Amino acid sequence: MAKVSISLAWDETRAVLTRDGKLISSVALALLVLPGVVLNVLLPEGVSMGTGQQPVWAIVGVIVLILTFIGQLSVLRLAMGPHISVGEAIRHSATRALPFFGAFLLWVVPFLVVGSVPYQMIRSHPADASTLAGLALLAVMIVAMFLAIRLFLIGPVATAEEGGPLRIIQRSWSLTQGNWWRLFAFVLLFAAAAMVLITAVSSGLGLVARLTIGQVARLSVAGLVLVLIAQLLTAAVYVVLFVMQARIYAQLASDGDRSGRTVH
Repeated sequence: MAKVSISLAWDETRAVLTRDGKLISSVALALLVLPGVVLNVLLPEGVSMGTGQQPVWAIVGVIVLILTFIGQLSVLRLAMGPHISVGEAIRHSATRALPFFGAFLLWVVPFLVVGSVPYQMIRSHPADASTLAGLALLAVMIVAMFLAIRLFLIGPVATAEEGGPLRIIQRSWSLTQGNWWRLFAFVLLFAAAAMVLITAVSSGLGLVARLTIGQVARLSVAGLVLVLIAQLLTAAVYVVLFVMQARIYAQLASDGDRSGRTVH
């Protein structure tokens, strides 16, 4: 049973970003930043589940999600080696996006469905919410967190190996065996650091904009600039996370071979 080294994965992540940062940045701009900016700009204000426009924007949201999945897989592919072009990485990732999307839905959707029941009970009657509903929602969240760590590598598996959604889930489960606490600690620390960074930068930029421009309107030039900066910052955080996932996968999949894994 291979044991992951987070420090080694971090050193390899810095090396990958130094070597292939321009290639990875081009993928992130095209498939992570641009779809997010377009969705933020085009999505009408006030669109909700109850509006007649909702089905259209639900389809748009799914398309954007698939594009970001292709972007995620492309970054993972570039971070794994052997070296390929951006176009090759995107083409390869496009063929693996649906299995990855399927694996994602297989484990996420059941928790959304099950968790929605106690959540709606609490939301409908917050003052009189039962202890049982609260405990049920907490249990769903704990189990979801446990599975999220065990399935932390479904992205790298999807891009580096063959197989459908079930195979991807099984492989990630196998690779992460015996490493739950290490991966949990990494995810927890990374999420905390990312949250602090994004909140601090966003708050600072928002304050500067209000002091220099005044109230920032949604579709004003200042508003668009803030949306773009927020998307760039978020994409940068995700890129670091994806490269870390790729290098963690390389360790565990090769069982000690630090050179990475050849993609089929």
